Amino acid sequence: MSERVVRLLGLGLRGGGGRVVVGVGGVRAQLQRGGLRCVVRARDASARTVEKVERLARARGVPIVRGPGAFELGHGLGRPPVQAVGVADAALARGLVGSSEE
Repeated sequence: MSERVVRLLGLGLRGGGGRVVVGVGGVRAQLQRGGLRCVVRARDASARTVEKVERLARARGVPIVRGPGAFELGHGLGRPPVQAVGVADAALARGLVGSSEE
């Protein structure tokens, strides 16, 4: 499942157009604007990240998908370790939420 999550996020990131937001700061900003359909949180995200991102996502009714570890998540996206990724694209978010339920 983790591999599939990273693969889907990578496709969204390469598609451009702001479909995927990488990093806690960007995810929080987009959540505050109401621009995200789901959030992928690294399995080993810090307690501070969990508090900042999950609380805001839950308040906005945005689903949270537990992804792989921060290193794996970042590596799969061609970045350093990443603790949170936001998804603005509705179809991509449905795919991610659906894959987490399998």
